[in-house]
Amino acid sequence: METQLILAVVLGIAILLFLILRLKINAFIALLIGSITVGLIAGLNAKEIIDTIKDGMGSTLGFVATVVGLGAMFGAILEYSGGAKTIADFMIRKFGLKNAPLAMVISGFLIAIPVFFDVAFIILVPMIYALQRKTKKSLLLYAIPLLAGLAITHAFIPPTPGPIAVAEIIGAELGWVILIGFIVGIPTALLSGLVFGKFIAQKIHVEAPAELSKNDSNQLPNISLTLWIISTPIVLILLNTFISSGIILHVPYGLLNFIALIGHPFSALIIANLLAWYFFGIKRKISKEKLFKITSKSLEPAGTIILLTGAGGVFKQVLTTTGAGELLATSLTNIGFPILAFAFVSAAIVRIIQGSSTVAMITAAGLVAPLLVQTNFGDAQLACLVIAIASGASIFSHVNDSGFWLVGQYLKISEKETFQSWTMMTTILAITGFITVCIVNAFL
Repeated sequence: METQLILAVVLGIAILLFLILRLKINAFIALLIGSITVGLIAGLNAKEIIDTIKDGMGSTLGFVATVVGLGAMFGAILEYSGGAKTIADFMIRKFGLKNAPLAMVISGFLIAIPVFFDVAFIILVPMIYALQRKTKKSLLLYAIPLLAGLAITHAFIPPTPGPIAVAEIIGAELGWVILIGFIVGIPTALLSGLVFGKFIAQKIHVEAPAELSKNDSNQLPNISLTLWIISTPIVLILLNTFISSGIILHVPYGLLNFIALIGHPFSALIIANLLAWYFFGIKRKISKEKLFKITSKSLEPAGTIILLTGAGGVFKQVLTTTGAGELLATSLTNIGFPILAFAFVSAAIVRIIQGSSTVAMITAAGLVAPLLVQTNFGDAQLACLVIAIASGASIFSHVNDSGFWLVGQYLKISEKETFQSWTMMTTILAITGFITVCIVNAFL
């Protein structure tokens, strides 16, 4: 049974990659075919396969479809109004044109602390479009540093869900996790974001997508107003995160319930859309009809992203249902890996097989936790273990990860180019993070 399960995963991934990369079959169909193939070889019956497809599609799109749709409309209004260009000009003035990639790393590193990776990327992607149009350099020069900053914080630093869950399972103190996460995150961001971003931008030139429409006005929005509108959903989500995680205490129930509503990414992005619609649209004498056309057109590429993400969720669900990730990771227990290495490898295997970094982190933490009974790890060493798991869970994002499709579609690059840029960046990020945390742990 175990051999059959491993064979199902290997053949399923091989068929999926062959369909996408060799036969150029639409990725949405290829993901569904790959999912069904894995299910059949693993021994699932027809009903189980169909139910898994429905569950995977539904559970993935329940959040992603709403966020992508709202984010697409928000970004379209921001871009049409010139708000993205305002921010790009501001960033270039503050950091200098030469240091714009560094500005992207810092932006991603800070914003992803309270905001989900995909929400933050969708909010910020018009900014890198504007930077590319201004400098004419490859979009990857700005996208990779931004994505590195977002991915590192999402994986390494609470209050994002992954590191919080791992810390809880293995008994690490969040304060130490935050401290070690920042220490490890800085060199990791520099190497995977700035150094690799500069390298891959020289190999692959990517133009920003054509603007949805041209703004007839030469007057750009005020930078303070633009930053206020963009920061509103971030602040609301941050406030909700701090309260729900217990960082802010003694909040009356009525206020707690209100903040839980407006601080959810759904509500926060709705509020952001309404602010953008009024301040970037109506107040700037853009007609309601024009705003309707702008937002409606923005949903065309969003639909593609949503379908691809849903299909990636199906593939992940099939692999998860078979138990392949847990099977392979558990088998490493008998090899005698050091705990830090075992934590990294376990998370990496689960991540590669089923896609979700958070699921990989939680699974690996569950496998590592029983091994800690006979150890005397201190708080700092436990925090290093959390970051080792987070590093492994970030590795080699590919076709079963929704982030792979989100990045590829928004940057308008092929699957091959997404592998060469995004997938390589996440791999460099993971390996650098693991090596760095091993060095830190050696001095504790």
